[in-house]
Parts: sequence; structure tokens; C-alpha cells
Amino acid sequence: MNKRTLATLLAAVCLSPGLAQAQWKPTKPVTIIVPWAAGGATDQVTRLAASELESGLGQRIVIVNQPGGAGSIGTKAAMDAPKDGYTWTAGAAKQLGTYPVLGMINSKVDDFNLYLAVTNVSIVSVNPNSPYQTFPQLLEAMKNKQVSVATAGNSSSGHFAMEAIAKAAGVKYRHVTYDGGNPAVVSTVSGETEVTTQLAPEQAEMIKAKRLRPLAVVGSQPLTIEGFGTIPPITQFVKDFPQVTTGFGIFIPKGVPPEVVATVDKLWAEKIATSEKLKKYAAEKGALFTPLYGKAAYDAVWPTVITDAYLLQDAGLAKASPESLGIKR
Repeated sequence: MNKRTLATLLAAVCLSPGLAQAQWKPTKPVTIIVPWAAGGATDQVTRLAASELESGLGQRIVIVNQPGGAGSIGTKAAMDAPKDGYTWTAGAAKQLGTYPVLGMINSKVDDFNLYLAVTNVSIVSVNPNSPYQTFPQLLEAMKNKQVSVATAGNSSSGHFAMEAIAKAAGVKYRHVTYDGGNPAVVSTVSGETEVTTQLAPEQAEMIKAKRLRPLAVVGSQPLTIEGFGTIPPITQFVKDFPQVTTGFGIFIPKGVPPEVVATVDKLWAEKIATSEKLKKYAAEKGALFTPLYGKAAYDAVWPTVITDAYLLQDAGLAKASPESLGIKR
């Protein structure tokens, strides 16, 4: 997402009509179901955002990790919870639109009120003892054998990144899945797998500690991680690469009382959009700080749903065609 696009979206945020509605004063703690293991990108940014929201709500926010099914199990639990405003979920917003493509759950992006905090990119990294010193060397190996690649599972950001690489570069790989980005990264650090394509926030500390060797950022711009340096973009090696960035945040199922949405809209504009903690997190972890909600968030997410849905179809993983679900190229 370039700076001009972000400025336009942030302007739309400030004009949201939801800010003028009644305030919600929760009378008990709010639960956020994080549908991934602790320590991953979703868990990290959700806990930070929740800590910023608590003072405005006047209530604690309890984080419950419920991994499984590439995030679909925890997401469905939030969808099935009473629509009283006390149960939210979190994660990569585009997955809300791709779960039905995989035949997992019947969710749609517009089933939720979206609150984005950061946009993440994936990094292609290998174990430091790996023979692959550069991204072209890794691609060459993938043309001759099935290199093991660790991700957080089908439809995770790491999986989409690797599928995009496989399609664009004409290579194959052996997919090894885990219940979250953190365990996927640890598997490559330990040598259980050869490569991970998980998100920058999940890899940053291991990269800085030289326990992972980053080869390329899965994006069109180089990525600088404080304490490490700059990682080259994948477009330096693979031309015409699709956009596979991922907006992360908190999602409240639609159908809750309107004052819940109005209150969280207001807090997102006043507390999240000005959060120094989230800005620092983004700088340290190689993320973009993109505090969006409402239509601005939807407009940022929908193009990535389209890209990922057709990546799944082209990879032969789709249980339902994107077109049949209203997702058109």
C-alpha cells in the first residue's frame, strides 16, 4: 500500500458517520478469540491493540487463543457467539473471504466490522546452515526437488506467499503446516524444515539473532528491520509478482448493537490511529502501520481476497470456485 493510498483511506476513516453515534459502556470483560497459536503475528498485534482499547472501554479485554483449521475454528466460534458485542475475533482480514473457497467455513468479509492495525509482508527465510545463500539459489533448488516450506497452514499468509512464488517462478515445494506462524518459524530455526515464508513480525527476532537467513521480501519494496538491515524485494528476482500483503486487525461480527460499532470506531480513530506502541511495533517488526476501519478497511482488504482466492483455484486447492462465491477477478 503506497503513502497516497494510505492517506486517502485514513481520510475516509476520519469522516466515518459511526463516530457520532451513542457510546457503548460494556459491563463485563470483552473476549477476543485469536484463532492462531500464541506468539504469532495475529497474537502479537491483537494484544497490543487490546491494551490500547481497554482504557477507552473501561473494561478488560481477554485474549483467548483457539488455533486450528488455519484460523477457521476460532473465527467460527466468534461468528456463532451471541451478537451482544462481547465476543470478537482477529487475524488476517482477507481469510474471512477465502475460507469458503477452501470449504472450511461459510464466512464473508462483509460479515464483519473490520478494524485493521498493521499490514504485514512475508519473508522467504532459510536456516543459517542452509546451502541457499540467495533467493535465486533457492529457486534453482526448487526446480529440481521439493524443498520443505513451513507455514501456518492452508490459506495462511505464508501459504499464499509460497503459492504466489510457485506460480510466478514455476517451482514446486513440500508444504509443511503448523498451528500458527510462530511454530512454523521455529521449525525452520530448528532445521525441521528448510524454508519458511511466514510474516515479518513472526521472523524479525530470529532474523536479528541470526537464527534465520532472510533471502527476499514477498513484495515490491525492500524491507528494513531495525537491528538487522534491509532485505531485497522478491520483484528483484521474479517479475510481475502479485500483491500478497496482509492487513491484520480485530473483527466484530455484524449484528451486534450499533453502539458497540460506533464506540469501537471512535476508539480506533482516537487511540489506535495515534498509538505510539503500535507505531514502534511496526517499525521493529517490519510492518506497515495502517489503522483503518469501516469502508476504508474493506476497500483495502477486498483486492487481496480476490488475489488469494484465484491463487487457491490455480493451485487446485479450491473446493468452491471464487466466482460462485461472488469473488470476481
